[in-house]
Amino acid sequence: MTPPQTKAVGRQTGSRTNHALKAWTLLGILGSCCCPVLYAWAPEQPPCSAPAYHQFDFWVGDWDVFEQGGSVTEAHATVTRVQGGCGLREQYNGTDGSSGESLSMYDPSTAQWQQSWVSSHGQIVLIYGNLQDQRMVLSGTDHSPAGQRLVRGVWSPEKNGVRETAERSSDGGKTWTPWFDLSFRPHASSR
Repeated sequence: MTPPQTKAVGRQTGSRTNHALKAWTLLGILGSCCCPVLYAWAPEQPPCSAPAYHQFDFWVGDWDVFEQGGSVTEAHATVTRVQGGCGLREQYNGTDGSSGESLSMYDPSTAQWQQSWVSSHGQIVLIYGNLQDQRMVLSGTDHSPAGQRLVRGVWSPEKNGVRETAERSSDGGKTWTPWFDLSFRPHASSR
């Protein structure tokens, strides 16, 4: 049998232990309930939300494509954001039956844009670059059945659309010749 004094101390110790246990339990419950709420108040940035991923967004749209200064539609092109805004996909359908697609994306590891183009004629173009003075400037290599050559493309936002110009070089960049000059205007049904 325990002496009466020890029992009283035991009860006090037990009472303190019960209060401490209740306090820790309450803190645990509050922490598990409230912490997710606190985390919800500080949202994470979605992937590809940095401004660099949206530098080429001026090209997004449903377009009729013309030779610069021309009035005859050469193609219909649709440029959409894909993969949660991490890239742009171009679908190009020429009035002559030709077609092609490109995928453009910003690569944060190189701080550059890159575009891969493939056409129904077996042409592959791989180009890289950046936004310069509000124009997207990409250069690289055109791989076609006729061989390889250097290419440089420039996309410029304009009042009524986007202008895309390209030039190519067969001598390693010593001389450049115009390849095409296109005007992307809002598709007739979306004007």
